[in-house]
Amino acid sequence: MLQVNEIETFYGETQALFGMSLEVRTAEVVALLGPNGAGKTTTLRSILGLSPPRRGQIAFDGQDITGMPTHRISRLGIGWVPDDRRVFPTLTGRRNLAIGARRTRFRSWSEEDMCEIFTALQHLLRRECENMSGGELQMVAISRALMGSPGMMLFDEPSQGLAPKIVQDVFKTVLRLKEEGVSSLLVEQNALAALEVADRAYVMDRGQIIHEGSARELLDNAPLRRRLIGM
Repeated sequence: MLQVNEIETFYGETQALFGMSLEVRTAEVVALLGPNGAGKTTTLRSILGLSPPRRGQIAFDGQDITGMPTHRISRLGIGWVPDDRRVFPTLTGRRNLAIGARRTRFRSWSEEDMCEIFTALQHLLRRECENMSGGELQMVAISRALMGSPGMMLFDEPSQGLAPKIVQDVFKTVLRLKEEGVSSLLVEQNALAALEVADRAYVMDRGQIIHEGSARELLDNAPLRRRLIGM
């Protein structure tokens, strides 16, 4: 589904990623963990073409997307839920979902599907996003990304600033997407929650992968987990 091979990404002359490689298979949830500044968000930005790598290759669904414009990458079937959500605050929930709607070769999602996944969304469709809570905005952001018919979702800190009940709903959604054949790459500071839903995990530090393996193994191996992610 997604292959990232030996990419090196820079901000100006400052190198952020050093030979970064990872893989996400079809209908797989992969957690990308590590401390702040490790390069996790830069990895997502590189995949999306927002911070194109200077070296290395990124392929999605069998197609080389290295350096491709972000709008073209999105149309191939990669959805993104950024850490700051980036909804249009003066537009209603329904209008935000409509802006994200497009068809790809992957499963299409409707407004009705979104309301089935997030039962509270029905009450948000007519409300302007500037009048929503953080959890409500996250529902809109995830739903808008799914309206783009992605084969793969990139989540950047999806539980950040949310109440525990909303966090549970977000991770249940990740598992629901897996059942529907949608892959997910999950950047998350709540490492234990991410490992509970992930199939595999990568741990980053200083722009490099320092560990990869089974999420369950990392969850169950407390000494290894403390050494790698400090919890």
